[in-house]
Amino acid sequence: MTTLRIEHAIHDYDQWKAAFDSFAQVRADAGVRGYAIRLPVEDQRCLMLDLEFDDPDAARGFVQFLEQKVWSSADSAPALAGVPRTRLLELRGAD
Repeated sequence: MTTLRIEHAIHDYDQWKAAFDSFAQVRADAGVRGYAIRLPVEDQRCLMLDLEFDDPDAARGFVQFLEQKVWSSADSAPALAGVPRTRLLELRGAD
């Protein structure tokens, strides 16, 4: 299992969440198995999103989709502030 962690600043959570929900089928088609949305307690204008994939290649492909189709212009992602940061994570040492 590979986690794609996306961290970015947002202008408005409700607007972001509505856009996120509209991509449910796109995520499923890309192989997303599950997700978790996290907002830091002290900074509700920042967001961490963990998307679960079967393998790193699927996660990398989804990053390319996001960079080319979603994050490429402010018009396509008006709730975002700044440039998102992505990381691929592996689970190690869990029981």
